[in-house]
Amino acid sequence: MMKPIPLSTPHMGEKERELLLAAFDSNWIAPLGEHVDGFEAELAGFVGGGHVAALSSGTAALHLALSILGVGKGDEVIVSSLTFAASVNPVLYLGATPRFIDSERSSWNLDPALLAEELETLGHAGRLPKAVVAVDLYGQCADYDQLRSVCMGFGIPIVEDAAEALGSTYKGRAAGTLGDLGVFSFNGNKIITTSGGGALWATREKWIERARFLSTQARDPAPHYQHSTIGYNYRLSNLLAAVGRGQLRVLPDRVAARRKNFDFYREHLGQIPGIELMPEAPHGTTNRWLTTLTIDPAAFGATREEVRLHLAEQKIEARPVWKPMHLQPVFKDFPMRGGAVAEDLFERGLCLPSGSNLGEADLARVVEAIRSLYRG
Repeated sequence: MMKPIPLSTPHMGEKERELLLAAFDSNWIAPLGEHVDGFEAELAGFVGGGHVAALSSGTAALHLALSILGVGKGDEVIVSSLTFAASVNPVLYLGATPRFIDSERSSWNLDPALLAEELETLGHAGRLPKAVVAVDLYGQCADYDQLRSVCMGFGIPIVEDAAEALGSTYKGRAAGTLGDLGVFSFNGNKIITTSGGGALWATREKWIERARFLSTQARDPAPHYQHSTIGYNYRLSNLLAAVGRGQLRVLPDRVAARRKNFDFYREHLGQIPGIELMPEAPHGTTNRWLTTLTIDPAAFGATREEVRLHLAEQKIEARPVWKPMHLQPVFKDFPMRGGAVAEDLFERGLCLPSGSNLGEADLARVVEAIRSLYRG
């Protein structure tokens, strides 16, 4: 029987187990504890400074980021359309309205030129958005020099959704530190994982203190339980933070392994007519969380979906590129600028197995399954 090849699985080692058992044996099971403190400090150190709050998910981190920026009912927030729904849902949690922007071809991320057009239009109408959420898609950073230049002209803060991009860089700076606030995810399919978890980064310590306050049910400093603000149960547990500390120590190895996967795919698939791998924008280095490519059926001889289904028959998991938010039933009535690029990438884009624990034989199976459909 053929062994299944999953898209992206956790890759654990002995250090994670050792730290987890140490936390367990200490009986410090509840949220907070020395491993939460240690994980926050070590993550801040890895990305080059600033302050970090360890949280229950990347979605929680984005929710708190927008809350800290004062997003509320009746406000608008600009978001990349080509992303996962978690980049948008917190906007709705706060009663605000998302406005979607198309991608640029060079990075597949938020198009700075279209953003400038949107802000000019909204500025003339006297209804500038409260924030911009820029997503680092599949580990590749958006063009933050351009985005910051546009947003600074209107006094609008940027939240960097780096949920997929830990370990990537933009002009030598770490992903997650390129906006006013940065969001990380440690979901089970990410480049490192705490099972479920996330983090919020900022240079302003007061913002992270606020996030910690809100994420622990906004309890006032009193000997009894007193609350003057609505809070959330968003803190990361001490056990999961212990796992995260172990994972963080091997993050460079995980990035190297995923980039090696991409190199293998590029070598064996990159010259086939009709196949184009996601480009690496000249402004940075991507962690290649997932290797993604587009398929031109006229040149290759099969559609993206035919390739995906053929891989599934071989017990190889592959997924379409994110379905753009403006095409999602739940978001279809919200404003959108552009759309052709995101729609094309969704129509032709495919994510290949990319786990850091895949062997060369696994990658070769994926390549052979794809090559077998080429009708050149």
